[in-house]
Amino acid sequence: MGELYFYIKPYLLSFIPIFVAINIFGILPIFLALTAEMTAAEKRKNIVESLITATTIAIIFMLVGKLIFLIMGITVADFKIGGGILLLILSVNLLLPGVAATREKQYQDAGIFPIGTPLITGPAVLTTTLVLIDAFGLFPTFVSLVLNMFISWIVMINSDRVARVIGLNGMRAFSKVGDIFLTAIAVMMIRSGIQEAYKLFFK
Repeated sequence: MGELYFYIKPYLLSFIPIFVAINIFGILPIFLALTAEMTAAEKRKNIVESLITATTIAIIFMLVGKLIFLIMGITVADFKIGGGILLLILSVNLLLPGVAATREKQYQDAGIFPIGTPLITGPAVLTTTLVLIDAFGLFPTFVSLVLNMFISWIVMINSDRVARVIGLNGMRAFSKVGDIFLTAIAVMMIRSGIQEAYKLFFK
């Protein structure tokens, strides 16, 4: 039993931080809001696109992230601020009057942005994977990432069941609340990036 735990430990200890960083259950209300006007086929398409996007970005970043940051002089703080600004523009646009009429058109690529990135794979996931590679190695981190993406797929593919329980009015409420949460997440990312940049500048 002790030997089994010894071999499983790196996978377990790398799985948990990635699960927390993705926070798929925190993303679910936003996902429901962004896909509220989609057909079942469009929603499935966006789920696949979001997970392919999120997984691809995370794997590429795991392999060459440190090198890219070093070559381009980019910090994690820069990454958070840039992603936050993009999210803020989207969320403010969604909250403006008259956007509901064009909502379906705007959400056709929601799987890539903002669901795939930066919601599923954002600065938290990217930085977490880099830390885990140093601590537990590339393979345990990779396996943990893939398992977490699989869990994310299960949660999102069953989101329609949640929608049926909530009902039409509930979905409309989720839609607005999701837009507000999106704005809050964007502001949080920008604020966190500015704080980290300040610490780097004045350390």
